Amino acid sequence: MPTYIPIMLDCENRICMVIGGGQVAERKIKELLTGAANVTVISPSITVALRQYHDQGKLNWLPRKYAEGDLEGAFMVHAAADDPEVNRRVAEEAKARGIIANVTDQPALGSFIHPSVLRRGRLLIAVSTSGAGPLAARAIRRKLEDDFGTEYEEYLDSLYDMRKMIQEQVSDPAVRQKLLRKACGPDMLESLRQGTFRLWSPEEIRQWINDNQEE
Repeated sequence: MPTYIPIMLDCENRICMVIGGGQVAERKIKELLTGAANVTVISPSITVALRQYHDQGKLNWLPRKYAEGDLEGAFMVHAAADDPEVNRRVAEEAKARGIIANVTDQPALGSFIHPSVLRRGRLLIAVSTSGAGPLAARAIRRKLEDDFGTEYEEYLDSLYDMRKMIQEQVSDPAVRQKLLRKACGPDMLESLRQGTFRLWSPEEIRQWINDNQEE
């Protein structure tokens, strides 16, 4: 079994091909669209949800079977056809072209697998069992949902604003690091959980930076 290396991919406006139009392909495509990928689906038929995405202009659909050469110019491909032989041929073309590939029914033929994902705004937690048990990965992710609630969305948005202003206002690296560590402290998150937190204005953030630089 391969030892996988976790990475976060920027797929925005990149050409991501999906071969197949069933429920498995639909799950992959929803994640790609979340990442603003340029999605093209090749399949004689597609699910109702995928047809809606196509009608809304969210993806391209080629209503036919896969043919060799279809992956030219692609950044990524998901081989999710019902036919294992088609998926094998897609994997071979991807390897020959240096394209990263996920093969749903034969993961070993591809170059990456999908983790089970928990999203809380800017927070992204990915759980993988390296292919040993996808259902176990989903169960672990569900447990994490209780520990990382929706308050993390506002928490990280606030941290992003504070970090950006600290970087703009503070030139001393040591002071900058001190402020960033303090901004990431438990006080803000605890107030969010208790429902007492409110977003600071840019002026309040600047004042906080000035006050805490002097400590």
